[in-house]
Amino acid sequence: MKVAIVYNKDSQAVINLFGVPNREKYGLQTINKIRDAIKAGGYQVKTFEGDKNIIRKLEEFMPSVISGERPGLVFNLSYGIQGRSRYTHIPSILEMLGVPYVGSDPQTHAIALDKVVTKIILKEKGLPTPKFAVLENPEEPLTEDLSYPLIVKPKDEAVSFGLRIVNNEEELREGARVIYDMFQGATLVEEYIEGREVNVGLLGNDPVEALPPVELVFGEGEQIYTYEDKVNRSGREIEKICPAPLSEGETKKVQELAIAAFKAIGCFDCARVDFRLDREGNPYILEINSMPSLGRGGSYVFAAEKMGLDYGTLVNALLETAAKRYFGTSIMTPFINERHNKKEADIFRYHTKNRDKMEEDLKLWTNLPSWTDDAVGLSTVVRRFEERLAKLGLKPVEEFTNGRSAWTWQTKAGLNYGTLLVVPVDVPRDRGGYPVPFRKDPEWLYGEGIGSSRAGIVCILQTLEALRSIKKLHTSNLGIFIYSDEGRGMRYSSSFLRKAAGTARQVLVLQPGFKEGKVVDQRRGSRKFSILVEGGSLRIGSRGSQPDVLTWFLQRTDKIMALNQPEKKLSVAVQEINSERHSMLLPHRVRATLYVTYLNSTLADSTEKQIEEIFTGDTKGVNVYIEKLEDRAPLLKNKNKNHVLTNLKAICEEWKLPFGVETSLLPSAGGEVPSRVPVVCGIGPACKDLYTPNEAVHRGELLQRVLLLTLLLLKD
Repeated sequence: MKVAIVYNKDSQAVINLFGVPNREKYGLQTINKIRDAIKAGGYQVKTFEGDKNIIRKLEEFMPSVISGERPGLVFNLSYGIQGRSRYTHIPSILEMLGVPYVGSDPQTHAIALDKVVTKIILKEKGLPTPKFAVLENPEEPLTEDLSYPLIVKPKDEAVSFGLRIVNNEEELREGARVIYDMFQGATLVEEYIEGREVNVGLLGNDPVEALPPVELVFGEGEQIYTYEDKVNRSGREIEKICPAPLSEGETKKVQELAIAAFKAIGCFDCARVDFRLDREGNPYILEINSMPSLGRGGSYVFAAEKMGLDYGTLVNALLETAAKRYFGTSIMTPFINERHNKKEADIFRYHTKNRDKMEEDLKLWTNLPSWTDDAVGLSTVVRRFEERLAKLGLKPVEEFTNGRSAWTWQTKAGLNYGTLLVVPVDVPRDRGGYPVPFRKDPEWLYGEGIGSSRAGIVCILQTLEALRSIKKLHTSNLGIFIYSDEGRGMRYSSSFLRKAAGTARQVLVLQPGFKEGKVVDQRRGSRKFSILVEGGSLRIGSRGSQPDVLTWFLQRTDKIMALNQPEKKLSVAVQEINSERHSMLLPHRVRATLYVTYLNSTLADSTEKQIEEIFTGDTKGVNVYIEKLEDRAPLLKNKNKNHVLTNLKAICEEWKLPFGVETSLLPSAGGEVPSRVPVVCGIGPACKDLYTPNEAVHRGELLQRVLLLTLLLLKD
């Protein structure tokens, strides 16, 4: 599970800075200790400043989970950047985003920060708290019947900011004026309880556990815990004694009151309640800290250590407490259906735990350019893929490998009557320009070839590693086929794929699928033609009977477009036209590419003949050359029940993964698989803007497809 630590220290990334700034901050040493403790607990952890960028950063770190995957959780250390309700800012954002977090909700933090509201609630619940009044400004008369000495403090601040004892009217007005000038807010005035100060930490929800009371011994000077004491600027050392030297009855009393106060304002997970005990031992609740300090010198950590919770154990206990509140079970309990067997559960945990590693692997592959005509780039990608498979123990199959455009490997169990996984390693683009590097946003992963090639590569490697982790890789009949001429319509590799697929029980093509978990059971075939038209060099404005070749070609485009038969799933298009000319003369050479997609091969044959007739019927004054560049067979729906689709659907229903079936206009390697062998294409994650600079795969579906592929191979 992923844990994000959110804090406030250096960043002031807000739209505007105004109002009361936050003066509470955790030191980096404490933040790092918390991070190390969570990491030691076996979680993926990262730290973030709680500013205006937090939503984007959290979306990138913990994208939407798949069914059964435990959501990421925030360890909230954020005191906010500015404003009266700064404790509430990050919890409010997390509530909106639907991200679980450690600690109380926004409503409780708002109450705890407002000491007056807290005291009103305590009084309503019959809980003891010192008599008090509120001064909205330094000159406002004190109407309540309060006896000196009094305590003054800001109405809605923490960490003892502005706290002081006042013994008369003059000191009262001076203290209120300092608070008003510093915080632009009201002053809480309450009777000073002369006696001992005791803190009680709380951990848990149902039940809430009270930690041993901690007594603060102030020594010389005022018997209150000032801000200067807390930041070691007072010149004195405050002694902490735990457990506090109280009678059994006094200890039980303050612990019960602390729990009652915790529940009264609706705290979650943890808090600290501060008491004063008068000379007769009567406890009074001073305030409730909804975010108790986790600094090593704080009384909350001190009390936890005294009851046997070392720092790392305490931090992970807070995570566990929040997890039980949100999920109803221990954070370490598998968050998946009990019907799943141990190996399936292990596969699930392996993939969800390695989501970041998978995305980082995808980044590395995407940043390796290998365009169809880039021999060096292709060689690099193939070599690295070969090295990864060698480490996994797969062996090359020379019978289905030519070493130039087609490569095949198999497990120790062999490919025979097993599953063949197919993926291209070339990106269909002419060499030139700059490769488009990997980048990600909360929902999509971008990069050149990331959908058409790289996601499929990573899905295969991640699946193989997961099978190895449960010792199932080499007992599985499994083969891997990669090819490097997708951009050439598999002109050289198709025969090797047909041979390899002919030995398999089923074939899965790792081309991109569609959103909502849709795979592809039908793809059109394609034929690509190069048309070369040559003629004489004519002057602009010449009136001879011989036409210029560009005009001659364009006059035939209407006939080409008339060949389209959408109702019969046949499309004909002119993909590109290039012309050559001399100086001020008209073009003497035209090169064009025609592209035909189809489902019915007989109809495609007829269309091909019509194309030839259009360009060879009237060629006076021109020479025409037609070459077929590609001829890719369609992937047709199997008339018999495709057991691969049946199995995929069953797995998705069991694991509550999205699933559907779609057809595609684009051809794929699936069309080269013998018709007797069941094949499903689109096993790769959903992709948008395929073959463009904005090509991207869906982050959530990357994990879904890897899990689906692994579970399918595990069942087979």
